[in-house]
Amino acid sequence: MSIKISGGVKEEGIVVGNAYDKYGSRNPIVKWMMDGFESALSNFINETAPLSIHEVGCGEGYWVLRWNKEGLNARGCDFSNHCIDIAKENAISHEVPPSQFEVCSIYDLDKERDVADLIVCCEVLEHLEDPVAGLMALQRVVGKHLIISVPREPLWCGLNLARGQYVSQWGNTPGHLQHWSKSAFIQLVSKYFEIEKVKSPLPWTMLLCRPFDL
Repeated sequence: MSIKISGGVKEEGIVVGNAYDKYGSRNPIVKWMMDGFESALSNFINETAPLSIHEVGCGEGYWVLRWNKEGLNARGCDFSNHCIDIAKENAISHEVPPSQFEVCSIYDLDKERDVADLIVCCEVLEHLEDPVAGLMALQRVVGKHLIISVPREPLWCGLNLARGQYVSQWGNTPGHLQHWSKSAFIQLVSKYFEIEKVKSPLPWTMLLCRPFDL
C-alpha cells in the first residue's frame, strides 16, 4: 500500500513521521525487515481480536489505513499537525474517512475519549523526552491490550552504520532520544503493564501487554 510520508521534516524542533519510506522501499533487506515487523504485529492483533484499535503516534497513518481496509475499527492520533494532515490526505486517497485521525500528544491521552480495546504504540517511545510519562498516559486508555515496540539497541544503530547512514551520529536515527536493549525495554514496560508475549522482529522489540487489573 502506497502512502505519502513526511520525509523527515521537523515540527517544534522534533523530527516527525517517517524520514524514509520504509513501507514502499524496494530494498530487499528493508522489505525483509518490514515483512518481519508486519508479521509480528499482525500475529499479535489476530491474537487479541480487538473490537477497536487506537494507534498512538500513527504518523502518516499507514497501519490505521491498512487495518480499516481489512475491516477493523481503527483510528489514530499523533502530536504532529503536519503528520495528521498527511494522514488525512492518505485516508481520502484510500477511501477511508479522514475523521479517523486526530491531533493528540501521547501525554494528553484522555480516558473517556481515547480508550480502545487495543492500543498500538509502535516506534514512539524512543522519540519521547519522558517515556515514563508516556507509559503512564497509555495506562489511562488501554482497554484490554497494548502492543508496543521500539528499536532494539545497539543493533539498530549498528545496522545504520553498516549501511553508511547517520555516521556522524554513530548510527542514531534523527529524533531517537531513548535507546533500549531488549531486556532493558522489557524491564521498563513491566513496571506499568503485564507483559504477555515478546517478539523480536529484526531489529525491534515488540511486546503484547495488558493492564495489571485485568
